[in-house]
Amino acid sequence: MANTPEVVVGAPEDLGLRQVSVDGRRVGKARSLRELRRILDRAGVPPGHEMQWLGGDGTVWPDQAWVRRTICLFMVLGLAATAWPLFRIGMSDSGDALTYGGRIAGLTILVVALVETLAVVAALDYWTKRRWGYSGVVVLIGVVISLLCSVTLLLLQVGERFTGYTVVGIVLGVWSLVALFGLFKCGAWRGLRIPRKIAIGVVISTLLAAANLAYAQIYVPYVTTPLIQSGAAFKESNMEKGAKEVYLTVHLYVKNAGQVPVYILGSIYWIHGGPANSKSDVRPAGTELLYVGEFVTPVGRVLNPGEEVSQDAVIEVKGTDPHTYEAIRARTEVYVIRKDRMKMSADYERSLVEGKALEEDCQPGDPAGATSRYRTGISNSSEILNVTRGPQRVTVWRVGGKEPHVVVDVSPPGERIPYDGRNPIANEKASERYGLTQVRGAIAQTPYRELLEKAGSTGKGESAAPTPPPTTEPSPAT
Repeated sequence: MANTPEVVVGAPEDLGLRQVSVDGRRVGKARSLRELRRILDRAGVPPGHEMQWLGGDGTVWPDQAWVRRTICLFMVLGLAATAWPLFRIGMSDSGDALTYGGRIAGLTILVVALVETLAVVAALDYWTKRRWGYSGVVVLIGVVISLLCSVTLLLLQVGERFTGYTVVGIVLGVWSLVALFGLFKCGAWRGLRIPRKIAIGVVISTLLAAANLAYAQIYVPYVTTPLIQSGAAFKESNMEKGAKEVYLTVHLYVKNAGQVPVYILGSIYWIHGGPANSKSDVRPAGTELLYVGEFVTPVGRVLNPGEEVSQDAVIEVKGTDPHTYEAIRARTEVYVIRKDRMKMSADYERSLVEGKALEEDCQPGDPAGATSRYRTGISNSSEILNVTRGPQRVTVWRVGGKEPHVVVDVSPPGERIPYDGRNPIANEKASERYGLTQVRGAIAQTPYRELLEKAGSTGKGESAAPTPPPTTEPSPAT
């Protein structure tokens, strides 16, 4: 009798499992007499052996397989539906995000996706044999992650367009709340053990290091604003003997004097002749537009910190009478967008549409008098922003007429949000998101009589070197 094993079958758990122990040693869990017999056979207990039953005899097996499997499927689908987009976003951002902070966030999302995948495995164990004591806690953590992801996704889409991911966020939110209710009801949190001792010094050091990293690598680069300088300067002037035209050389430039790289979406310069004005930012009445052109090519090029792009444009001014104009004025304007907040496709330069093709492709809301257009799709600095904001594109029009200018638009396809530097509030979204900025260059002004005198003195001799033509010929004003 001393070698007779003591067999105890415990009371049914919430899923119908009954703990089986032999001589105080747990040997398994059973949901039916057949499973109990297999466990006892492995433990070497012969059939017909006397057993001690707790919470009901051998006829009490409350397991409902179809209910348990349905709940398991419900949990696995929800957890997997959370893990898949997290994996996709994490894999993309960890290697392709434009900023250091974006790549760190991508790695973090990738770790969360791994935890969510582990929760899928834990759900299969929790609703089957529960061999792992912490499976319920892991499932609970996975559901909490799903709830946080759904709330974050919905918050990021506040003010955005309704997309498929909005539906995903709503569905995951409802699923998470229902799953949390069920997990608390069945006591999944009971496997959680709170440690008695916490290394406070390690925790504080980690928090300080994380705060310093976030400040130095994420916050500071984000709030740093680009510093773009642009302007024009008159160089030499000359004319041939007896000619009625004066040729002026104008130096045009744009420089990145800040710490943020930018894309140059478009540039334009104007040459006016007319009355002089002491206020450089005000164009006098009665001025005449002599030339208008573009001085930064190719469009869409990157201007890195410390880099400068310049061009010498040669313009022709008809009329050698010193009273024709009091002064000649040159002004530049450049549109830039931050390179660390978006990525522009390489086909922007090749997307030029003009002439008859532009007229045929004209759409409602396009600026009147447009002579050319560049358009391309853009992606945000991280995949999570691509998910929440949806497709975006940038369009740049050149508009002719008496007042030639550039119109820039950053908006979803099918919508128009024209950029107006005189009304920043109207472009607040594009300015905050992508750093879209209109850079008005310093205005150069010089007396026309002085230019004629210099051109005349140069033209008397034959030794003066001719002024090289510009890379891009300026177009005469219409």
